[in-house]
Amino acid sequence: MKQLNLSLAVLVLAVCAAFPQQSLPGDTPASKEDIQHLFEVMQIHQQMRQVMDAMTKQQSAMIDETLKKRYPQTSAEKIARANRMIQETMKDMPMDAMLDDMIPIYQRHFSKIDIDAMSTFYASPTGQKMIREMPALTSESMQASYARMQTQIDAIQKKAEQIVREDQEKPKSIPAAP
Repeated sequence: MKQLNLSLAVLVLAVCAAFPQQSLPGDTPASKEDIQHLFEVMQIHQQMRQVMDAMTKQQSAMIDETLKKRYPQTSAEKIARANRMIQETMKDMPMDAMLDDMIPIYQRHFSKIDIDAMSTFYASPTGQKMIREMPALTSESMQASYARMQTQIDAIQKKAEQIVREDQEKPKSIPAAP
């Protein structure tokens, strides 16, 4: 009897191994269309534009401060030119292509069930409030962290300048005569 049970168990395992495993419903990958729908519900294109605008303002402020600090002789016109360059660069960001680049990333990290749940949440009143408040949250967060970021940037610049000075101060070695 034990031998029959053992043989039956081996047979069941062999049959299971012979057939490909079926994915669980939660493991079903999200389609490109599922993720595009999520992006629409989340108004992600508009959010990205708002974040880019906030980043542009923040970067302009940082560049203004950095240029004035590091190059006090820099004219207001040159600083304004640098700011225009930043604005043009950020304005020309290929948003649609960037969103297309994000689709396979979402597909790797989220199943169809995950994407559907997020779409449901972001379509809800709370999800819509989150979408409305996100630009302000992002902007305020960037402002709150600006001083800390600038301190870090200053420290990095000082370390980099020290490395350059050390290299410049080292005597050049004279090659040995053959």
